[in-house]
Amino acid sequence: MSATERTEGAGNEPVPPLPGVLDVHAHYVTPALRAALEAPEEALALMDRTGVAAALLSVSSPGVHFGDDAAARALARRVNEEGAALVAAHPGRFGLLASLPLPDLAGAREEARYALDALGADGIALQTQYGGRHIGDAAFEPLLGDLSARGAVVVLHPTSPACFEAVADGFPRPMLEFPFETARAVAGLVLGGALDRHPGIRFVVPHAGGALPVLADRIAAFALASGNDVDVYGHLRRLYYDLAGFPLPRQLPALLTLTDEAHVLYGSDFPFTPGWVVEGMAATLARGVGFARGDGVFRRFAGA
Repeated sequence: MSATERTEGAGNEPVPPLPGVLDVHAHYVTPALRAALEAPEEALALMDRTGVAAALLSVSSPGVHFGDDAAARALARRVNEEGAALVAAHPGRFGLLASLPLPDLAGAREEARYALDALGADGIALQTQYGGRHIGDAAFEPLLGDLSARGAVVVLHPTSPACFEAVADGFPRPMLEFPFETARAVAGLVLGGALDRHPGIRFVVPHAGGALPVLADRIAAFALASGNDVDVYGHLRRLYYDLAGFPLPRQLPALLTLTDEAHVLYGSDFPFTPGWVVEGMAATLARGVGFARGDGVFRRFAGA
């Protein structure tokens, strides 16, 4: 298809660059989080302009836990119910990735059951670390066991490392800390054996893997040198990755040396990535870059 055919239909009407794809990395901020940054109508209008069939909504970092377990449980329940209401109000256009009140393990296990069973959440959003412990830490084993038994989808989202004041050098934390936090969390899941122990979880790694594409060989080499016989490349190949952020021109080609297009999903990171940037990146991705529609992972949207 020519560039002209992609941008104009039979009646010269605009053709969206990503027709029918599923956006697995879109955020919502509810009244319980003090203010909505963007109204759902604005998100829907952007989805229509880019051709996105549906978007999976999640609460971004720092999540819902601000030091008090009881307050975190209440906030998680409220934002999940508000997210489910958004999904119900726009059938087929939104899905829900539920928030959990970690590091409160008991509260998180209870909320995961409620979100998946009562609210019909499409998956769970987990941060890369809670309280200085990355998600592959033994402290979170019971929760991962629950999610594996359910065959749940878990979409990871980076958050600031516990020591960010010492390493960020005053730069915005999403610029450098988030990509490395993503790599740390996934390396821990792989090298610590969590992916082997919990094969039922379908993990989606954000931002085209963060720093993983350029660190994968070092991770594999150090695993071999330490006597850890885990299949690093095999695990990285089977994970899913979203394209939120700035995956082109360098990051996505590197990622595709680790996995295939069937494991790469679209992600906008809206509204934290402005709409005009989302539209520009969608147009760039439409120019011959392959990735999966996403409905094979989030099966409720199959055929959307």
